[in-house]
Amino acid sequence: MHSTIMIFIDGVGIGKKDHEFNPFFKFGFKTFTENFGSIPHLDNQRLSNGYGNLFPVDARMGIPDIPLSGTGQTSIFCGVNAQKIIGKHFGPYPYSTLVPIIKEKNILREFKSRRMKVSFVNAYPKVFFDYVNSGRRRLSVTTLSCLLTGIRLNKIADLHKGRALSAEIDNRRLAERMNYKLPVIKPETAANRLIRIAGKHHFTLFEIFHTDHLGHGRNTDWLEYTAGVLDGFLLHLSKNLKRDMTLIVCSDHGNYEDMSIKMHTLNPALGMTFGKNASILAKKIKKLSDIKPAIMEMYD
Repeated sequence: MHSTIMIFIDGVGIGKKDHEFNPFFKFGFKTFTENFGSIPHLDNQRLSNGYGNLFPVDARMGIPDIPLSGTGQTSIFCGVNAQKIIGKHFGPYPYSTLVPIIKEKNILREFKSRRMKVSFVNAYPKVFFDYVNSGRRRLSVTTLSCLLTGIRLNKIADLHKGRALSAEIDNRRLAERMNYKLPVIKPETAANRLIRIAGKHHFTLFEIFHTDHLGHGRNTDWLEYTAGVLDGFLLHLSKNLKRDMTLIVCSDHGNYEDMSIKMHTLNPALGMTFGKNASILAKKIKKLSDIKPAIMEMYD
């Protein structure tokens, strides 16, 4: 089975070479330096090591102004230019007229329609399910895609059983801030779990959203810690993929890479690929809406 792992990291772009405000330069990022020998920036946006590729992805999609999550994520997961469809960037949640498109065209549904195995590995706390069950649906494109496609969302019990991952990777916020009796795990342990889960599926999706929260100035006391956890996770994952696996890391817009402001940036979104089809994907992906079709073409 050819397995594809897609890690969506909210709000990460390729920014300036700035050791004060760009966390990748301020704290270092071994996923970049050990794989590619340097940290990407606006004057050096493409890196390759023969096994992996790093490249910019157009997040503006022909629409001026600052990219936003609702349209950006719809473009990624549905393979459409959502910004052009509604004539503007919109977020953080998808515009109402995009919901039918998400229901019909999201990548999880596409894999299911081909009778392939899919997994969305994020686990959610009880408060999230209470919110959904209340009838309110201000949801991200990923969770909305699952609900509209009939894909089960993982609960805290799935974390205990090793069948899911928390969005913060190591469970620390769930344990310390929400008082769940969960072990704080190493980033490498989380990466190994994701590889194990992915080995049973054709397509496995994992979403990390704390980067965007940090970029907006929230929880900045966790900035260095979060950067270290993310780095350890991505580095181990990129170095330990199975032979038949492809890893794609993508984002919807810039934000985290410039902590001098508390808003999204005009910078290109970060793209990375590793493993079996890394070079093919890197060549095909120029803009957000290229990501879904590039992945699906591997299974044609």
